[in-house]
Amino acid sequence: MTTATCSTIMPTLRYRNALAAIDWLCSVLGFAPHAVYPGPDNTVGHAELTLNGGMIMLGSHKDDAYGKGFKSPGELGGFETRSVYVVVEDADAAYRRAQDAGAEVVKQLQDTAYGSREFTIKDPEGHSWSVGTYDPWNAEG
Repeated sequence: MTTATCSTIMPTLRYRNALAAIDWLCSVLGFAPHAVYPGPDNTVGHAELTLNGGMIMLGSHKDDAYGKGFKSPGELGGFETRSVYVVVEDADAAYRRAQDAGAEVVKQLQDTAYGSREFTIKDPEGHSWSVGTYDPWNAEG
């Protein structure tokens, strides 16, 4: 049995420049490296980043049989088949960091009808990140 502070579902992503993605995700969205395992030629074999009890995993793009099944949004004309929602305590501060980093804003910072303050941005390789204060685990229902 896991505790409430542990993720049981972890989105995974591939990046052309995983080291730069790790830096961006940590400085802009507030993730912290849990583990980063280097790969050959200045790549990332596997990385785990945490934020408020949640975790994502990522690694460098690989040109192997499995890796050929992944494309970045930039390779697909900006299209995606997934997005990630990140719960933060201070959406305004996160939004300022995203703006300072030059993130492409998809949805401006706004208050929602369900009590969240949130926005959506794209990271440097085109992956969407929705960021807000809505926490479904603590929502009044």
